[in-house]
Amino acid sequence: MNLVNEKEFEDLIELELINNGFIKGNPKDYNKNFVIDEKLFWEFLEDSQAKELYQLQKKSNYKQLVYTKIDNFIKNNGILKLLRNGIKIDGVHLKFMYEIPDPSSAKITKENYKKNRLSITRQISTELGQIPDITIFLNGLPIITIELKKLTKNQSIKDAIIQYKQRDIKDKLYNFARCIVHFAVDEDEIYMTTKLNKKDTFFLPFNKGNNDSKGNPPNPNGYKTSYLWEDVLKKDSLLEIIQDFVILEDENKNIALSKKNIIFPRYHQLDVVRKVTQDISKNGVGKSYLIQHSAGSGKSKSIIWSAYKLVKIYKEDEKPIFDSVIIVTDRKILDEQLREEAIGFNSSQNIVAPAFSSKELKEHLANNKKIIITTIQKFPFIVDELGDYSNKNFAIIIDEAHNSQDGSNHENLNMALGKEEIQEFDTDSILEKMVENARLKKNASYLAFTATPKNSTLTKFGINKKPFHHYSMKQAIEEGFILDVLQNYTTYSSFYEIIKTIDNNPEVDSNKTIKKIKSLVETHPEVIAQKVDIIIEHFMENVFKPKKLKNKAKGMVVTENIETAIKYYQAIIQKLQTLNNPFKVIIAFSGKKEINGIEYSEESLNGFRSKDIKKRFDGDEYRLLIVANKFLTGFDQPKLCTMYVDKKLQDVLCVQTFSRLNRIAPKLNKKTEDLFILDFRNSVESVKASFEPYYKVTELKSEIDIDKLYELKQLLDEAMIYRYEDIENFIEEYVKNPKAERNYIYFVDIAVDRFNKLEEKIKKDFKIKAKQFVKTYSRIRFILENTNLEWEKLFRYLLVLIPKLNVKSIDESDEDILKLIDLNTYALQKKVSNAKIELADEKGLLEPENMNPRGAYGVDKNKTPLDEIVEEFNKKWFSELENMTPEESKNILIKSVEKIKNHKDFETKYKNNNDVYSKDSIFEEICYDIIYQDRRTDELNKLLYKNFTQDTLFQNSFINTTKRLIELSI
Repeated sequence: MNLVNEKEFEDLIELELINNGFIKGNPKDYNKNFVIDEKLFWEFLEDSQAKELYQLQKKSNYKQLVYTKIDNFIKNNGILKLLRNGIKIDGVHLKFMYEIPDPSSAKITKENYKKNRLSITRQISTELGQIPDITIFLNGLPIITIELKKLTKNQSIKDAIIQYKQRDIKDKLYNFARCIVHFAVDEDEIYMTTKLNKKDTFFLPFNKGNNDSKGNPPNPNGYKTSYLWEDVLKKDSLLEIIQDFVILEDENKNIALSKKNIIFPRYHQLDVVRKVTQDISKNGVGKSYLIQHSAGSGKSKSIIWSAYKLVKIYKEDEKPIFDSVIIVTDRKILDEQLREEAIGFNSSQNIVAPAFSSKELKEHLANNKKIIITTIQKFPFIVDELGDYSNKNFAIIIDEAHNSQDGSNHENLNMALGKEEIQEFDTDSILEKMVENARLKKNASYLAFTATPKNSTLTKFGINKKPFHHYSMKQAIEEGFILDVLQNYTTYSSFYEIIKTIDNNPEVDSNKTIKKIKSLVETHPEVIAQKVDIIIEHFMENVFKPKKLKNKAKGMVVTENIETAIKYYQAIIQKLQTLNNPFKVIIAFSGKKEINGIEYSEESLNGFRSKDIKKRFDGDEYRLLIVANKFLTGFDQPKLCTMYVDKKLQDVLCVQTFSRLNRIAPKLNKKTEDLFILDFRNSVESVKASFEPYYKVTELKSEIDIDKLYELKQLLDEAMIYRYEDIENFIEEYVKNPKAERNYIYFVDIAVDRFNKLEEKIKKDFKIKAKQFVKTYSRIRFILENTNLEWEKLFRYLLVLIPKLNVKSIDESDEDILKLIDLNTYALQKKVSNAKIELADEKGLLEPENMNPRGAYGVDKNKTPLDEIVEEFNKKWFSELENMTPEESKNILIKSVEKIKNHKDFETKYKNNNDVYSKDSIFEEICYDIIYQDRRTDELNKLLYKNFTQDTLFQNSFINTTKRLIELSI
C-alpha cells in the first residue's frame, strides 16, 4: 500500500495555503545572506510604497543599502519590531507590514492591508546549507519555519524536534528573533519554539487537547493537525497573531536581544480570546464567560490579550462596543503582575491605565480610559461618587473569580457601573432598584478567570452550569506546563495521651473539648519540636545536601495560624543553630500578633520589610518559608519543590496550596520526581477528594435549591427576635440614606434587646441561621430573575443586626479546658510514604450551594465529666480492642470515617436529611455496608466485621464514635 510520504504531506499543506491566498515562493529567489525572498520583497515595496522606494532608488546601491539596514536592525531588535514599526533608511520610512484595519479606518488603510503578501516556500537552502521543509514569508521576510514528519513513515514530531535542536543557530535564518516561531508538525501533534538553542531549546505544545488530555481530537475531515494550515495560518488569522498576540518580552529594556524572549500564544490562549470576542461580536454586551484555565495556562497573558482584543470590537456604526475594559483582581501581587504584563505588552498603544488609588480609578472611568487595571478593594470607596454609568458599556475581566465576586465586592462593582437616580420616592421601588443595580449589569460583559471554580462561581458565571472555555489541570500536567504535585505524598499520624491536672471533675461540652484538646496537642512546644526535627532532617538530607535544582531548591512550611507559625519559626531557628545555620528562613503572615505579652510582626522576626519577602526568598540565602494564610495563592516561585503541611486543608484551598509546587523551571531541570509533600494533618483520601473536581472540566451537578431559603427565613421569623414592623420601618429609613444610621438603628436595637433575654443555646442557633441567610442570599440574589423583596429586606436588616448580636464563646461558657489538662505522651509515625495519588479521569461535578438550614452545634450540649472525656479520648488512640493494637484501631476508625463519607447514600440520605429518627437507621446501614464490603480484604477487616456483627457493645461504640468524628468534621 502506498501511504502518503513527507513530500506529499508538504504538497497538501502548500495547496491549502495557496487556496487561502498565499503565494507559492521560489527557493531560487531566496537571498541566504540577508534572509529575504528578493522577488516578493521588492514587489511588495513597489506595490505599496512606490514613492518612498523611488527616493531610495536614486542611489545606485539602494538594494544593498536596504538589505544591510534591515539586516542590522533585525540583529539588534528582531523581526517583530521591524514588522510593527518599520524602519527609516536615509530619511525614508519604509513599512514591512500593514496592520488589520478597524471598521472606521480610512479607505487607504484598508487598501494597504490587502497589499500584504504571505508566501510559502519549500526546501530553501540556507546560509549554512540547512534546509527547512517549509518557510512562511510576510512581504518577503521569513516569519515561520516548519519541519514536517510522517508517522506512517516511522517518523514523528520527536524527530522534527531533534532536527531543530541540531540546527546551527549561527545560520541567520535560525538566529533568535529572525523568525517569529518554528513549528514541529506531524499528522497528530504540533510543537513550537520561538528560540532555538541547540539541546537547550524548549518546545511547547500547540495542540487543541483531546478530552481534557494532551494531543488533538480525531478530525473527520482530515489530519488532526490540519487546524494549523486551515485556520491558524490563514492570512487574517496570522496577521492578527503578529499584530495583537506575539510579544517580545522586555522589548524596551536596554538589554541584548539574545537575552529577551518572544511569546507566541499557545493554542488554548488563542482559542479562548477568539471565541469570547466572536461571541460578543455576535451577541453583544451583557453575557458572562466563565473561563476555567488551570495553573500553568498562562492566565495573566490570556487576560491581557483578551483586554486588548475587547477594546477593538466594534458595533455596526463603527464605534467601539466597550467604553472601557476593567481588569479586576483581589490580590496585590496579581495586581502588580497584571500591570507589568499589560504595560509591557504593547507600550506604543499607551492605552493601559493602572489605578493605584480610588481617585485614579474614578478619573479613568470618567475619561473612558481603554484598559484599567485595579483591585476589587478599590471599588467600595468610590461607589457613591461614580455617578451614572448606565449609558456606557464595560467589559469586566475578573481574575480568580471565586474570590473577587463574593458578597459586597460584587455588589459595589456592579452598582458602580450601573447606578441610576430614582426620581420618585417609594420604598419597595428603591429597594428593587438597588437589587437591580447590584446584579450583573446588562451594560457589562464579564470574563471570569479561575482554575478552581466554586459552586457559587458556576452558578453566577457559568453557561448551563458549565464554563464557557476550559483548559484542564490534566492537560496542563500532560503537556508539561505544570508538574503533578500528587506524585510524592507522605503523611504522618499523631499518637498522644493527655492527663487531667486537677482533682475535681467539672462537666464540659465533649465535642468542643475534643477540638480544644486537639488544638492543645498540635500547638504544644514538644509536638512542634518533634515535627521540626522531621522537617529539618528531611530538608537537609533530601533537598539541601543533594543540592537539588542546582542548589536552588526551596521549601514551604504551611501552618494553621499565626501563633503556630511563630512557634514553628522559633523552633526551626533553634534547630538550625545546632547545625551551624546552613541556611536562613523567612516567616510570612499578615498584621501583628501578641503572644505572652510580646508583639510579633513579619518585620520584627525577619529583620526586613514585608514587601521584600518575595525578593529575599528568591535569593540563595533563604531556603524555607513559613506561612500562615499567606502566599498560599498567587505566589509563583519555581524553586519551591518541597512542602511541609501542618494545617487542615480541603477543597479549593487544598488545591491552591499544593499548587505552589507545580511551577516548572526548565533552567533548573525541575521534574515531578523533585516534588515532595509531607503532611501532618490531611490524608490521601481528603486530598484526592479536594483535587478531583478540578482535574478536568468542572461543572455544577444540579441547580441550586432556592426554596430552602423560604425554610430558613421561616425559622428566623419563628424565633420572634425581630418583628415585621421592625423591618418595614428600618427599610423605609435605610433606603433614604444607608449612611444615616441614626435614623434606623432604633429598629435594630429593639431586636437586640429581645435577643439578649433569650437562653444561650437559642441565641447561638439564631445567629448561625442569620449568618447563613446573609451568606447564601448574598450569593444568589444577583442571579434571581425577579427580586424577592421580603428576602432583600431581611438581608439588609440582618446585615446591621448580626454584628450587634453577642453570644458567649466556648471560653466564656465553659471552664478553660486547657488549664485543666496537659500532654502526657506524644508520638509521630509515618502513615503513608511517597504515595502517588491517582485522580479519576472524569469531569468534576460540584454540588450546588448547601441551602439546608444550619443550627448551633451543641445546642443540646453533650455535657460529660472531664474524666470520661480524657478516658474516651485516650481509648481511641491507645487502648486495645479485642486483638487490635492502638495503631490499628486508630487507622481503621479513620479509614472507616472516610468510607462512610464517600458512601453513595451519605450526602443525600444522611447529611442532608432533616428527619432525626430516620438518620440514625440510615447511618447504621451505611456502617454495615462499608464493613461488609471490606470483610475479605485483610485480617484486620475480617476482625472488624466479626466484632461489628457479633458484639452489640462494639457495634454501638463503633457507630457512635464514627458518627461523632463525622459530625466534628462536617
